[in-house]
Amino acid sequence: MGMARSTTGAYRWVRLLAAVATFVCASTAQGQSATTDPDPPQETSNEAISPVPILSAGVAYNSFIDGGTQNVHPLVAPVVLIPLGQNWLIEDRETFEINLAPVPGESGYKGSLQKEVDYLQLDYIANPYMTVTVGRYVTPFGIFNERLYPVWIRDLQTDPLILPISTGPSGAGTGAMVRGGFDATPGMEINYATYFSTLSTDTPLDSERMAGMRGGIFLTGPRLEVGGSYQHLLQGDHSNAFGFHAAWQPRPLPFDIRAEYARADTGSGYWVESAYKLSQVPVWQNELRHVQVVGRMQQYFTGVVPNANLPTVNTRLFEFGLNYYFRDDFRFVSSYGRQFAPQGGTMNIWNVGLTYRFVVPVGHGDIR
Repeated sequence: MGMARSTTGAYRWVRLLAAVATFVCASTAQGQSATTDPDPPQETSNEAISPVPILSAGVAYNSFIDGGTQNVHPLVAPVVLIPLGQNWLIEDRETFEINLAPVPGESGYKGSLQKEVDYLQLDYIANPYMTVTVGRYVTPFGIFNERLYPVWIRDLQTDPLILPISTGPSGAGTGAMVRGGFDATPGMEINYATYFSTLSTDTPLDSERMAGMRGGIFLTGPRLEVGGSYQHLLQGDHSNAFGFHAAWQPRPLPFDIRAEYARADTGSGYWVESAYKLSQVPVWQNELRHVQVVGRMQQYFTGVVPNANLPTVNTRLFEFGLNYYFRDDFRFVSSYGRQFAPQGGTMNIWNVGLTYRFVVPVGHGDIR
């Protein structure tokens, strides 16, 4: 999993689009091998690279068994990126999913199609240190909702128990956001995001009226990030929420560890997750380099304000996952979890599934 860098998410996407365009142009214009060209490469620092649109999608097919009840969960999440010149970018991600469950007294599984607009936003990249966004955006509270939520990124397919805290009814806001990052010192980078969301009750564009901010410090040497989030609800009881997050990726190891804590009137809790790729195990390297082991522990404590998306009792959950990467974009996922909760909430949670993602550039870029 990638860790945050000083540039904004939208700025990195435009750089990716530009790189794809450059590759396409170079491949089209020069059919012969580069090794046969004796001339040195020409300087292109003054040339403008035109980015191209990108179509991507994540696909998942998961089977969950919660307390003995099986659910089948197919999902498709298309992503569209449309650059407008060098400084504007349209981003859209939508999710189509069905939760198929057995109906008592009937045969087979039944469910209905659910659609959610995860984000639909217009970005203006003012400079490498600031991007202004308007529209529907993923709420930047903590790190899981914004960086790890897509099924093709997350190591465990289940959501953290505290995810609904301060991310709104759909994990998104509707309004405006300013975000970016900069180098504070040669070994330290600062990233930030501040946002305002208006109330929307229209499904699949629902959101709460709220305002908040998130900040983080990334130490480039140890590859460690720590940060915090704050949010004020501008409706209902006008409550406050805050949280902390941390992520670490040591350079010598294919290992990462992440953690989050969140607290609001609706509840509080934490999760800690680690993942390790077995590529450095000295035996069976051809087989084990595709294997990833994952562990997560988490705990939730009920608050004074009920929330239908959060557990109704204090809950603990321990999970262990085993993933196999056929390729970087295609993998088999599995996990086992044991949930401990009073009033009949203690149960086993199983998951097996497949995830896949593709990325396709649309059109051809050019260098001017």
